[in-house]
Amino acid sequence: MPGDKSISHRALMFSALAVGESTATGLLEGEDVMATAAAMRAMGADITRDDEGTWRIHGVGVGGLLDPRQALDMGNSGTSTRLLMGIIASHGIKATFTGDASLSGRPMGRVIEPLSKMGASFDASDGGTLPLTMRGALPAVPIEYRLPVASAQVKSAVLLAGLNTPGITTVIEPVPTRDHTERMLKGFGANLEAEEHYGVRSIRIHGEADLQAQHVVVPGDPSSAAFFMVAALLIEGSDLLLENVGLNPTRAGLVQVLRDMGGKIEEVNPREVGGEPVADLRVRHSQLNGIDIDPAIAPSMIDEFPVLFVAAALAKGTTRTSGLEELRVKESDRLSAMASALSVAGASVAETADGLVIEGTAGEPLRGTQTKPITTHLDHRIAMSMAVAGLASKDGVEVDDTSPIATSFPSFIELLEGAAK
Repeated sequence: MPGDKSISHRALMFSALAVGESTATGLLEGEDVMATAAAMRAMGADITRDDEGTWRIHGVGVGGLLDPRQALDMGNSGTSTRLLMGIIASHGIKATFTGDASLSGRPMGRVIEPLSKMGASFDASDGGTLPLTMRGALPAVPIEYRLPVASAQVKSAVLLAGLNTPGITTVIEPVPTRDHTERMLKGFGANLEAEEHYGVRSIRIHGEADLQAQHVVVPGDPSSAAFFMVAALLIEGSDLLLENVGLNPTRAGLVQVLRDMGGKIEEVNPREVGGEPVADLRVRHSQLNGIDIDPAIAPSMIDEFPVLFVAAALAKGTTRTSGLEELRVKESDRLSAMASALSVAGASVAETADGLVIEGTAGEPLRGTQTKPITTHLDHRIAMSMAVAGLASKDGVEVDDTSPIATSFPSFIELLEGAAK
């Protein structure tokens, strides 16, 4: 599996803020992560890659970022944009963010709100979208911020703003979200504390931090592995070993849900890589059963719901999901997009305000697309999910555009073709 995208972004950002030379191996080299590398270079970091695939990052230290001379083109990467906004918020520099059509339609207000309270100023397009220009505060003001929605990106933006802010910045998280930021900041030497009371986490970061260079080993991306997990479960005779898959408990919700549906997924050689739990996953064809999915698990698999919907379409019985409003503000409205795509391919899908209700085929192949291609809305996960649906269909599935897949998983089609032979 390619390197974890979330960890790859953070490896580049935190290394660029550290003192000395950091190295990173296993880095995902998709377009989103390359946008992060380009942005950190534009603000003063020296970032290179050798012929063996090791990345070397000479950091500028916390507080050492420079004004970028040109707008930071973030392509399709919402993670890059929101986390970098957090970093810049306490650096006293000015930066303009631009992106592609998909990114330019995504809301940034959820990040602008807390960062404004810390002293940063913003000039955004209508609706709080890109293009957006911001100026960081120096010094910024430490805040205590309770997340109104479960969002690892908002949490991370506030914590990263706290890196160069005097005093203690606190984020209160009523619903746990992926914790790569906290784990990696500690690894780089930040003074960060987390505690939990009655299911509510409080994370405190001490400002004016001094990050130290590290060697980061990036585990395989569980969101990328998800497509192959579902494909192996659905296709009769499949027995697939997915190597080096990150199983951080804040990211592993899909594995548990697929097991609850009857999926045969075995963890082989569990270990720890770079502070993250990792294992090889052996996945075998299984008859899946429809279930009601607890909305509390959603934050630990928010990016995997599109391909889970494909699994549900071929399960026995009804699968119901709820509490998924967040999917409407991703690269596309993923609830609406997947309801439409699966319906075109022959599945029985009903869309609700906050989820989908899917009546499965009990393992019978989908019809496939016969009259028109699937509209992906420039969303890489819609395209990959429907490619998996195509493997489990009679007539195959045609999608309108596969180019967005390169943002997160450049080798996807090649690997899928190899696995399907």
